[in-house]
Amino acid sequence: MSSLSRELVFLILQFLDEEKFKETVHKLEQESGFFFNMRYFEETVTNGEWDDVEKYLSGFTKVDDNRYSMKIFFEIRKQKYLEALDKRDRAKAVEILVKDLKVFSAFNEELFKEITQLLTLENFRDNEQLSKYGDTKSARGIMLAELKKLIEANPLFRDKLQFPSLKNSRLRTLINQSLNWQHQLCKNPKANPDIKTLFVDHTCGQPNGARAPSPVTNPLMGAVPKAGGFPPLSAHGPFQPAPAPLPTSLAGWMANPSPVPHPSASAGPMGLATANNTAILKRPRTPPTNNPAMDYQTADSEHVLKRPRPFGISDEQVNNLPVNILPVAYTGQSHGQSSYSSDDLPKTVVMSLPQGSTVKSMDFHPVQQILLLVGTNMGDIMVWDLGSRERLAIKNFKVWELGSCSMGLQASLANDYPASVNRVMWSPDGTLFGVAYSKHIVHLYSYHNGDDLRNHLEIEAHVGSVNDLAFSYPNKLCVVTCGDDRFIKVWDANTGSKQYTFEGHEAPVYSVCPHHKESIQFIFSTATDGKIKAWLYDNLGSRVDYDAPGHSSTTMAYSADGTRLFSCGTNKEGDSYIVEWNESEGAVKRTYHGLGKRSVGVVQFDTTKNRFLAAGDEFLVKFWDMDNINLLMTTDAEGGLPASPCIRFNKEGILLAVSTNENGIKILANQEGIRLLRTMENRSFDASRVASAAVVKAPAIGTFPPANPAVGASIGDRAAPVAAMVGMNSDNRSLVDVKPRIADESGEKSRIWKLTEINEQSQCRSLRLPDNLTAMRVSRLMYTNSGLAILALASNAVHKLWKWQRNDRNITTKATASVAPQLWQPSSGILMTNEISDTNPEDAVPCFALSKNDSYVMSASGGKVSLFNMMTFKTMTTFMPPPPAATFLAFHPQDNNIIAIGMEDSSIQIYNVRVDEVKTKLKGHQKRVTGLAFSPVLNVLVSSGADSQLCVWSTDGWEKQASKFLQMSPGQAAAPLADTRVQFHHDQIHLLAVHETQIAIFEASKLECLRQWVPREASGSITHATYSCDSQSIFVSFEDGSVGVLTASTLRFRCRINPTAYLPPNPSLRVYPLVVAAHPSEPNQFALGLTDGGVCVLEPLESEGKWGTSPPLENGAGPSSTSGAAGSDQPQR
Repeated sequence: MSSLSRELVFLILQFLDEEKFKETVHKLEQESGFFFNMRYFEETVTNGEWDDVEKYLSGFTKVDDNRYSMKIFFEIRKQKYLEALDKRDRAKAVEILVKDLKVFSAFNEELFKEITQLLTLENFRDNEQLSKYGDTKSARGIMLAELKKLIEANPLFRDKLQFPSLKNSRLRTLINQSLNWQHQLCKNPKANPDIKTLFVDHTCGQPNGARAPSPVTNPLMGAVPKAGGFPPLSAHGPFQPAPAPLPTSLAGWMANPSPVPHPSASAGPMGLATANNTAILKRPRTPPTNNPAMDYQTADSEHVLKRPRPFGISDEQVNNLPVNILPVAYTGQSHGQSSYSSDDLPKTVVMSLPQGSTVKSMDFHPVQQILLLVGTNMGDIMVWDLGSRERLAIKNFKVWELGSCSMGLQASLANDYPASVNRVMWSPDGTLFGVAYSKHIVHLYSYHNGDDLRNHLEIEAHVGSVNDLAFSYPNKLCVVTCGDDRFIKVWDANTGSKQYTFEGHEAPVYSVCPHHKESIQFIFSTATDGKIKAWLYDNLGSRVDYDAPGHSSTTMAYSADGTRLFSCGTNKEGDSYIVEWNESEGAVKRTYHGLGKRSVGVVQFDTTKNRFLAAGDEFLVKFWDMDNINLLMTTDAEGGLPASPCIRFNKEGILLAVSTNENGIKILANQEGIRLLRTMENRSFDASRVASAAVVKAPAIGTFPPANPAVGASIGDRAAPVAAMVGMNSDNRSLVDVKPRIADESGEKSRIWKLTEINEQSQCRSLRLPDNLTAMRVSRLMYTNSGLAILALASNAVHKLWKWQRNDRNITTKATASVAPQLWQPSSGILMTNEISDTNPEDAVPCFALSKNDSYVMSASGGKVSLFNMMTFKTMTTFMPPPPAATFLAFHPQDNNIIAIGMEDSSIQIYNVRVDEVKTKLKGHQKRVTGLAFSPVLNVLVSSGADSQLCVWSTDGWEKQASKFLQMSPGQAAAPLADTRVQFHHDQIHLLAVHETQIAIFEASKLECLRQWVPREASGSITHATYSCDSQSIFVSFEDGSVGVLTASTLRFRCRINPTAYLPPNPSLRVYPLVVAAHPSEPNQFALGLTDGGVCVLEPLESEGKWGTSPPLENGAGPSSTSGAAGSDQPQR
């Protein structure tokens, strides 16, 4: 539906409301889906008219549209269910449960079970979570407040909550104006016309001698302006001259520029010249018939009712044309035939890089061709060196200055949805990069060398999502941003001060494309309603107002040399368009074929070598020759690509990064790219060295000349703000053209690296958690999966749960060392306490495991295994009485009803909780089982035991695939029952094995030992170790009380935290950590469970941001040594 048709619906809604057709108003609101009437919704919810509530919602969203919609429908149906229970209407409650709530069991089976269990209670308020449920009226009020927040946050409602600002009876006014105009055209106008119908055009009867037209006075329509009293048409006249002359490429787009910042009249077809102003002002009273391009307008109309079309095209021709693409005559433009062939395209997969979360945007460094910047849907940004395959740096989303945040941003941060990266982009010289997030914020980082990223600027750029950013150079280095609030803004990249705000789009702005032609700087912007606008760096408004092909959400980008303009877009029906524009005429020059008919998600797009286009679509990467509309070739990159993969070329076009289904990236290369990677293999990137080696030295920030054709020319990939959109990238990424240079060996070796030692409490952030319960040593410790709480199991079989509360210092409620949490207990005062056996409690091996949704914990302390409800602390069931006792527990990753239980007698039992049945027993260890870890990628279970042995079991048939004993160094002897723990890397392929004598990394399927690390004797034995949440670091605790941080990829020791940094001095008491747990989303936060019963949370100082720096590859491993010894197949003697 066109924008004018949409506006007509709003006029009809206003008319129906004024005429009191209430039911019809809401029916039209629902059927059109244009305006969500919050007042009506509140009224129906408050009255408990649930069928009407859901029917009205159905016009705007469905249950499974997104997380917000699912929560909206769930809250409504849950309330309906609770009200039926409150009325003791069990039959109605069961009906609601089966018909309405069952759908949610597929997303959260445990929650559905808990809701079902409410049927068994005499009063559902006996459930701890519902104990504060009041009466129906108050409950509906509380729910309504929550629903309003969800609706306001739901992107599907974003443009539908505000009714347009209209003058009263706007539809009547327009009809009056139409009748007035018709009366003007009467051959024999009457002084007092009698208008009896609107069904046909008005004409006066026989002549009565009254020649002068007079006002129409029909009482139905009310007063109208005098005929002939029309305002002048200068409002639709040409734009006033800009301070600078317009480039011909942009002038062709400006058929009808306007003097107001946001002209609502359409500019008409690109390249269509405006008629002479004088001729317009002297327009005849009857519409001309000899000019098919000039559709007549009423004098005071605010919108062009019909888009002009090019001269000389018949109605039949127009009707048979593709949607929104009108033919424009052009001469074929030859860009010269290069020597490139399809063999030059990067098609060979040379490596895969694990990310841990979905890749949303990528950008290669403009100078160093093997440096890749990546942003993910969890707000993480990473810098990869493809030569060494090493992740040089990682930053998680975090607001740097919480105190200066707006209330809107604070509210957005307080919800549970992470901030996704929408766009990452290097500055033209590679000294800065920008990150656009889905929550208000833009971050600029300065990049120096290696893993040295420094916070440069934090800008609260937009209200809601920041959808795109790009660098430009109007007179100094700037950042251009756009967002859901419909604005485009320009910021000084050095100071963060706002330079310009461009306003005029009527929908969220999806992308920006800065460029320059003939010394004129300008910006193209596109919105989710398919509108394209162009802006000069002034305050005179947009110079272009045009529809993208297919009314699609579109991105625009230039070729690398800045001479050819492309756009790519997808409309709401999933139809996608990739086109080249004729800049001089502002018309589509070429439409490329080969995209899927119904694109799924975001089709990412890029250009390279001034010759090729590429798009990610239909689980493939598709390539075109720019001069040929037909598909050149495709590749599936050896499989594993999502429906619409994110893609990005490097500047030379010899490498191509492609996102994968498994939260990773594949790097494709041509022969030149393969040679480059071999040359640079195992050499870390040094930005300062590369800069000094550059043929053209990259100038300092803000000092490079504005003539650079590449500045801001690329548009890049993004997370789409609506369901199906197409992204597009350009190849303009660099000021300089520098080949990578092999590092100078002597210079590398001369660099001095020093182990980071933390000895004082002022050198880090540490917090001992408050505890008023009996202090017993902490045997097991973990964060909840949400990262909002810490759960500990003490040696006396009692669990302790600490929860962080929301306050001014911690609006996210995530665990932190900066704010003390609350030791949480339910109002009943009960504790989660395991059953214990008759044997010595000191001999028991405590163990526990948490369900994925944090609802249940399964635990044992030498006695039966207990299943606890984490909200109420109630014991839901117990099973498996000893002997043998359970010694380790692990939930199956695909089915929470299946549990692997390691036993005291060295067996492993695969147990189905639902049917209370042991499915199978696995035997392979010689002593008790002390570790279990599932890999859904390899479909295996890895077990470890006190016999220092690792075993791999297939989860399909539970047969043993491999086993290996840890190799001990000469002179080492393990304790008779030393625990061995196992944990999978993020990639689910590599395995961390932890023993008191060593840490080792294995390739899990064959148990091939890749690296081994042995601590120095002075530290004492290893008590525990774990991967950080991003698997880039390993936190290791020792008997001497210290904690070490190792770089996971190399097992090199980079930081030691001594006990004096987190423990108060007490010479009479030897305290050290028994267990260490890593935060699930903060890669530098961990917690320690101590021998004195305490739990401490540690984080680096905010000014540091991380624990130490990695030693260079040529340097030694610091104070400890690393060995590559493989494991032995025999036990160590």
